[in-house]
Amino acid sequence: MSGSLTTPAPRAAQPPVQRVVEVVGRRPVNAYVELSLAAPEIAERAVPGQFVAFAIGGPASALLLRRSIAISGTRDGVVTVVVAPHGPGSTWLAGLQVGERVDVVGPLGRPFPMPEPGVPALLVGGGYGAAALVGLAARLRDGGSAVAAVTGAASADRLCSVDELSALAEPVAVTTDDGSAGRPGRVTVAVEELIADAGVVYACGPMAMLRAVADAATAVGVPSYVAVEESMACGIGVCMTCVLPVVGEDGRTRFARSCTEGPVFGGDRVRFADVGTLPADVVGADAMGVVQS
Repeated sequence: MSGSLTTPAPRAAQPPVQRVVEVVGRRPVNAYVELSLAAPEIAERAVPGQFVAFAIGGPASALLLRRSIAISGTRDGVVTVVVAPHGPGSTWLAGLQVGERVDVVGPLGRPFPMPEPGVPALLVGGGYGAAALVGLAARLRDGGSAVAAVTGAASADRLCSVDELSALAEPVAVTTDDGSAGRPGRVTVAVEELIADAGVVYACGPMAMLRAVADAATAVGVPSYVAVEESMACGIGVCMTCVLPVVGEDGRTRFARSCTEGPVFGGDRVRFADVGTLPADVVGADAMGVVQS
């Protein structure tokens, strides 16, 4: 597939639902918090790569925008997510206790495309983005694919889902920027060693990591799919805050909404160097007064 554009992720098979659900499990995962939610209607619809959007702060909250979190697993009617407490919204969400209830919409977004049965896969996770790959690893194994994984972070306390991936993938390479766990350095060191045996690459994590992984895959002619971590204020494609430039099947670039056209995109379709800018060749740029040089 060298020189070609990766097939877009498929649309979800079933529509999302909005429910107020109970937190039935909570545990710390290094710097993060894993929440388990009794949400059978969401669990039965969810496919790896999709996410859920939480109402934040309770019914009287002034925090109006939902927080979108990748689904890390579904089982027996329970949906699991890993939350990284950062701002007021995610910190509130991470503080939920067992027995409390929260309003959630899901599953949302396009899932990871599955390869032909038996195609070997390489999964690459950065920080808590690795949690989004656990369900994918299980589904790939069920389809007969050999699965290898790389998970990395800035430091040991920022790693996530290492044990879960180790139960599903072989080998699993762990890297940290500061060398506090696994190999010192970035995930790309391990990716370059493992990518030759892969028929497809999947990645979830920071944008800089996704760009490096997609570039590595494209360089050796291996298709890649990346789950982007753009901020999704509404989660349903209304607010347009999560757009990024993506090359379409016709070769033209359009702004795609990460929450509806994504969050999974072909790695060779995302114009990573132009994220956050308005390229002159984007469809519709002329109407916004952008002139090509």
